[in-house]
Amino acid sequence: MAQGCLKCLKYTMCAANLLCFMCGVAVLGFGVYMTINFKLAALTPSLAKFSVSNVLLITGIIITCVSFLGFLGALKENRCLLLTFFLLLFFLMLVELTLACLLLMYEQEIGKWVTEDLQRGLENGKLENSTELMNDWKILQEWLQCCGVNNKTDWKTIPQSCCRNKCNTPEASYWEKGCLEKMKNFFEENFLITGISVIVLCIIEVLGMCFAMTLLCHISRSEIRYKL
Repeated sequence: MAQGCLKCLKYTMCAANLLCFMCGVAVLGFGVYMTINFKLAALTPSLAKFSVSNVLLITGIIITCVSFLGFLGALKENRCLLLTFFLLLFFLMLVELTLACLLLMYEQEIGKWVTEDLQRGLENGKLENSTELMNDWKILQEWLQCCGVNNKTDWKTIPQSCCRNKCNTPEASYWEKGCLEKMKNFFEENFLITGISVIVLCIIEVLGMCFAMTLLCHISRSEIRYKL
């Protein structure tokens, strides 16, 4: 009975990690596709190295590497791979919980930093006249239906992406709210979904660690009985 349960646990872990591996490959492939076809600049100077494509690439690499270790460790019943898988999941969970705590503790400071960084990014876009940077602002303003950081007065020449109706006419009207306020509203509206997603992710990681440790202990006991 015990052997049957352990086999079921082993193959369940293999199947779950294989599914995660496939998802990681998909995320990685999408990141590569965006890097090649959508060379966008960052909205802010501080986030120049953390574009959407880079984040997708890093996330895809982490998911594929961790899930591959879990799959191979469970399939081969390798103690070293299972222990490495356990430690990586534990480390990732600590990082996620630490980031969540820091966001809650320093919410106001982060808000001020984002405001200042967005304003610097907008000024850089106007001074450098960067096509890529202006394209990023175009996407953001059309998506959130906003204009500038605080309002349309942030722009010397108001771009078409700020236009609400009657564009290219003297009677054209523009979005009244700035992108900063819209971004705050967006995150507040999706705060519950984000929190639930983090909790679900942590539960999955805890289950993965439990499965890995259970298999690891079973393999260790089996080797001891074999030697005796």
